[in-house]
Amino acid sequence: IVKNLFTAGQMNGTSGYEEAAGQGLMAGINAALTVQGKEPLVLKRSDGYIGVMIDDLVTKGTLEPYRLLTSRAEYRLILRHDNADMRLSEIGHDIGLLSDERYQAFINKQAAVEAEIARLKGIRLKPTAELQAFLAEKNSTQLRDGFLFADLLKRPELDYDSLYPFAPLEEPLSSDVTRQVEIQIKYDGYINKAYSKVEKLKRLEEKRIPENIDYDSINGIANEAKEKMKKIQPETIAQASRISGVNPADISVLMVHVQSGKFSLVK
Repeated sequence: IVKNLFTAGQMNGTSGYEEAAGQGLMAGINAALTVQGKEPLVLKRSDGYIGVMIDDLVTKGTLEPYRLLTSRAEYRLILRHDNADMRLSEIGHDIGLLSDERYQAFINKQAAVEAEIARLKGIRLKPTAELQAFLAEKNSTQLRDGFLFADLLKRPELDYDSLYPFAPLEEPLSSDVTRQVEIQIKYDGYINKAYSKVEKLKRLEEKRIPENIDYDSINGIANEAKEKMKKIQPETIAQASRISGVNPADISVLMVHVQSGKFSLVK
């Protein structure tokens, strides 16, 4: 079975072991879902690198063996190895790949991370002699007044473990929880900006293109774009926007026609 799934990935245009295995995994998952009469699993570009790879192969094609580079992912800031469980555990549990026990462990971890972030955002550290001496040792700016723990943690020269003694818990948290807490606080601005872009893309992903739409009947779309979309048959506006040779003007015209319902279907 493993060999057959790996081959399924190789057939789609890659010589890379990881790339082929990723496609094989998706082939196996969707084969099982089909047998069960369930909807297929489609990973978005913001869900994981497998989603990026499959979307690239579908919308852009490849003239040479496809290798997945991080530069291909526009949301690589949120596609990190440390948050893979937070991105994919719910999906894995829904399709039956993640046991109830492991899913509950994930839920507990997520709750612990959220609770600790909320706690640190509510703790104001006073500029005591001990804290000032610690900051001086770390070559960090001294405090003139009280300062939120979370804001202090954003300083690049400081980390969770070294600041923890100034606001300890009755029971210390596990290292995987504290690491996630530190990452989310330190890069809060960048991560929120990335998720904001994901939400904008999600709205485009929700705008589905009717099946068998007649692109030739839509005036205003460049001929090259029409040919590309007829060949690839994108399911959503967002997917159409990622096709090589389809420009923003073409997408704007397509959106207007899809929303208005003024288009013809291929008979």
